[in-house]
Amino acid sequence: MKPARLAIVIITLIALNTRAATTHAENWPQFRGPTGLGHTQETNLPTHWGGPDDKNILWKTPITGQGHASPIVWDDRVFVCTVEWPESVKDLKKVIPNHHLACYNAHTGKLLWDRLIPPGPWLRTDFRGGPGGGYAAATPATDGKLVFCAFASSVLAAVDFKSNIVWRKEITPHTFDVTLASSPILYKDTVILFCAMTKKEDSRVVAFDKAAGNIKWETKLSDVGFGHSTPLIINVNQKPQMLLLASGGSDASNALQSIDPANGNRIWWCRGQGDVAMPAYGSGIVYFDSGRSGPGTAVDPTGTGDVSETHIRWSGEYVPEALSSPTIVEDRIYRLYRPDRIECRDLKTGKLIYQDKLEKISTAWASPVADPKGRLFFANAGKSYVIQTGPRLLILATNDLGDGNHPSPAVANGKLYLAGTQNLYCIGK
Repeated sequence: MKPARLAIVIITLIALNTRAATTHAENWPQFRGPTGLGHTQETNLPTHWGGPDDKNILWKTPITGQGHASPIVWDDRVFVCTVEWPESVKDLKKVIPNHHLACYNAHTGKLLWDRLIPPGPWLRTDFRGGPGGGYAAATPATDGKLVFCAFASSVLAAVDFKSNIVWRKEITPHTFDVTLASSPILYKDTVILFCAMTKKEDSRVVAFDKAAGNIKWETKLSDVGFGHSTPLIINVNQKPQMLLLASGGSDASNALQSIDPANGNRIWWCRGQGDVAMPAYGSGIVYFDSGRSGPGTAVDPTGTGDVSETHIRWSGEYVPEALSSPTIVEDRIYRLYRPDRIECRDLKTGKLIYQDKLEKISTAWASPVADPKGRLFFANAGKSYVIQTGPRLLILATNDLGDGNHPSPAVANGKLYLAGTQNLYCIGK
């Protein structure tokens, strides 16, 4: 082959490979990623970052305001929700802060736009919800056309990629406990918001039309206590189920419920406890716990009706306070508790495999990411850990950016995106 033709072939192959890599790049469109389970298909994530030479920090850019909503990524865009009070405000509990949805270039960190979302009706005075008074607790979601963001003033909005507000809905009644922390999720042409309230008669799950914001279906949950967990959609026997976890901070006969995400019809339910943490799913078993301390439970999701006496595989293993969510890797449950305790349990039996510490990790609120190499990234913008999954604790790396906050990491295109209190960081090789 002549040199000129060989050069053309090489250039063509490079272009095709680059295009293929771009085409198959993984987005991180919602809380805990595309599956809602914290799993990524990315295999080239760095295990070390930061330090005196800013190793593997591709960029960092200032964040306006406060919050602990996690970032999401779609193609070349990163989206983050925060809130900010004007400097003139002296008593934060008397003023609803400005609500920000900010969009950054995923490759450079450049701020592309910052859209103010008109707040909802709920002026909150209980600020246990973390940075920003808990107003920016829910993580946004996107389908690549619109970004759906919920704020704890009790408002849900859809914004296009040019920063235009397409629709906005106030969520009433709003008898949430402490804050609105359940993140919106997407199913086909709907965006779904789980509203588990302190007044049970107000509890419901609502599916809004993504394009127009009108209600497609709504299921009243008047026997459900408060909760803050985000719904999880799984496939069981080739059919989708949406798991809703809430029990009002105590035992309940219907703590975990399975709902058809297409119409809101209830499929099954079982006893247990639920509040903050999302359920986890793996090897045909759903694991859940409250996150506020209490028993952990494993259930087979193939039943119908009340499955408490027929499909619960094990229950009763005590779980301390754990505001992060559990992750299942190879029939093992990994769980981080406050302030820095990690446990690994057998998924099939609940038997404790090991218990150890991640010394002085900056937050036990952020949920980890698992990659195909069996690595778990307990990553945040402060002190972070990367461990290798297995029958004992094996720490691969510790990293510290000195900007600790509670958001969970987002993963896309071989990079980690971390939201601190001051900056947004892009970590990559």
